Amino acid sequence: MSDADLWVFGYGSLMWRPGFEYEEAVHATLFGAHRALCIYSHIHRGTRQHPGLVLGLDNGGTCEGIAFRVAERNKHATLSYLRRREQVSNVYKPVLRWVALRDTQPEAAKALCYMVNRNHRQYAGVLPVALQARLVRRSKGKSGRNTDYVVNTVRHLRECGVVDHRLERLMPMLGQRHLV
Repeated sequence: MSDADLWVFGYGSLMWRPGFEYEEAVHATLFGAHRALCIYSHIHRGTRQHPGLVLGLDNGGTCEGIAFRVAERNKHATLSYLRRREQVSNVYKPVLRWVALRDTQPEAAKALCYMVNRNHRQYAGVLPVALQARLVRRSKGKSGRNTDYVVNTVRHLRECGVVDHRLERLMPMLGQRHLV
């Protein structure tokens, strides 16, 4: 491992579909931010007429996810890929934040995190769970159905032993009481 390696924190679709080459994936916790369905999606999981909802890292709380270590030789290509993927509408602010790494050395690393820009027009803020469910159920974008995005995220979180109570409350409203 090199000091010049890049760590990337995944908390949503990056966990189950990173799309870049990495050396290791480690369970990680970010303090000071939480995972939330707080971003209107006009491209990937919805349209302007029928916006979907996607996850963002919003201020406050903690977030469990996956930290991916990218070798220095792949850093430039990974950053370029993530810029194209995550910065389509600039709703995310890329920042470096310390994450606690589970069962590995080092015990913490500075990781690239994509925080939501609360001043962006696509920032939805805190929406009632019934409205979240309605938006997610009806929406589809170029990357597929919004329901699939939320269900895949919850499925992967469960596989990692992570319970996200906000997303779990949404599952029955999406017809997903018993995920396998």
